[in-house]
Amino acid sequence: MDKNAKHYPLNVTMPQHCAYVVRDLPQATVEQRERALNATHWNEFAFPSGMLTVDMLSDSGTTAMTNQQWATLFLGDEAYGRNTGYYVLLDTFRDIFERGGEKNWKKVIDLVRTDCRDIEKMMDEVYLCEYEGGLFNGGAAQMERPNAFIIQQGRAAESVLMEIVKKILAQRHPGKVFTIPSNGHFDTTEGNIKQMGSIPRNLYNKELLYEIPEGGSYEKNPFKGNMDIEKLEQLIQGVGPENVPLVFTCITNNPICGQPVSMANIREINRVAHKYDIPLVFDVARWAENCYFIKMNEEGYADKSIAEIASEMFSYCDAFTMSAKKDGHANMGGMLAFRDRGLFWQKFSDFNEDGTVKTDVGVLIKVKQISCYGNDSYGGMSGRDIMALACGLYESCDFGYMHDRVQQCEYLAQGFYKAGVKGVVLPAGGHAVYINMDEFFDGKRDHTTFAGTGFSLELIRRYGIRVSELGDFSMEYDLKTPEQQAELANVVRFAIDRSRLTQEHLDYVIAAVKALYEDRESIPNMRIVWGHKLPMRHFHAFLEPYANEEK
Repeated sequence: MDKNAKHYPLNVTMPQHCAYVVRDLPQATVEQRERALNATHWNEFAFPSGMLTVDMLSDSGTTAMTNQQWATLFLGDEAYGRNTGYYVLLDTFRDIFERGGEKNWKKVIDLVRTDCRDIEKMMDEVYLCEYEGGLFNGGAAQMERPNAFIIQQGRAAESVLMEIVKKILAQRHPGKVFTIPSNGHFDTTEGNIKQMGSIPRNLYNKELLYEIPEGGSYEKNPFKGNMDIEKLEQLIQGVGPENVPLVFTCITNNPICGQPVSMANIREINRVAHKYDIPLVFDVARWAENCYFIKMNEEGYADKSIAEIASEMFSYCDAFTMSAKKDGHANMGGMLAFRDRGLFWQKFSDFNEDGTVKTDVGVLIKVKQISCYGNDSYGGMSGRDIMALACGLYESCDFGYMHDRVQQCEYLAQGFYKAGVKGVVLPAGGHAVYINMDEFFDGKRDHTTFAGTGFSLELIRRYGIRVSELGDFSMEYDLKTPEQQAELANVVRFAIDRSRLTQEHLDYVIAAVKALYEDRESIPNMRIVWGHKLPMRHFHAFLEPYANEEK
């Protein structure tokens, strides 16, 4: 080999994975899909997936697992009490969220994967380790002051959190209505907040969100998912800090088009929340994507790993809820945790006059977890899923995988943009592409016509493509106050799940959306015929199309 030979770089992305399993797609006709839509009351969640060509409804639990995850899955321990995966999963979280990067990882998962049978070693390094002071107590401390709770998915974690907070607030302040701000509450988060009798508010910069960069791309991502700090200060001062029990931050900002949140903004949210003695809660379904965006776009982070950035990011929260079904972690899983003896614990525990604990909020959460989801060491998950999740969490720290995932989203967004489709939110988020329905329809459809839902259902009917409407219908524009209406992003989401869709799928979607855009005048409006005021109505309400000129 000639050592002086020149290296000629390729102007293409190096492949990150290959497929070993193939699933054939159905060949349903337009007439068959329309029959199914009528039979399922035009509810996109109820449409049979076996009749779809491309399903982009969600990336939640729909991802392809890696060979390492499949291998690790078989090591799952299905014991009812203290299965081995319980120890592995909590220490995986400590590795990534607290230990400051790969150089400090213990990675006890490898003791299980290498079939360690040294009982003394397993006792010393896995089973009997004591941890306290962080987000994941261990050993006796997790029993005495439980603060980390395995839950099978994110909305269940939200539900447990909100139910306990609601009961505590109702006992202390009967009849009082509270406000919970966020950079963007997702549909289930907002639904759980409303069911606890509180008011959700979304504080972000809508003008920046819908800004179209020159030529379709920014030099650096402008972090359109950031919380508007001035609005946060104004809201807290306006309603009074005593009426804001929690401040939420969605990372990445899923309802606000999957846009990332900068570390500088996270620090500012923390500063403002703590200035008023309010606990800061993260919704971290896509934390790894957010860390990727910080690494790529924020000054001072280019040389840091995703895990190093994650450890800093999580240092600013008092508690977090997590759907571990996103970011490519696994097909099932979730977590709820709060900082040991931290601000959340102080605010929602009750104390005796001498300062001793009367009622520990962690114990209340643990009782709810056990009564509804299962023993604390599995929380509604199988041991197999717990091990696959732990493996997936480590894999999400891989830069190559995350870069490939984000670039796939950008390819779809740029495809829409270059096809002349109006309303594409640029740059793309980390897990999905969003289209602003107000701009898509040239401002000709009002907010009571649910035209975004008409768009999503026409994609199913004509082309067998399912997406998720996350605008006027799903986020309940007609049931909101004028302030809340102004904070709503009327969008449709094209979610791209991990390692499952090829460029061929994306090109098909681009062609279909282009064709539908050019024929957008024919897209029907929709009306709700049952379930208008049901909580989280988009999951189960009945709709029907009607002609655009009908009123």
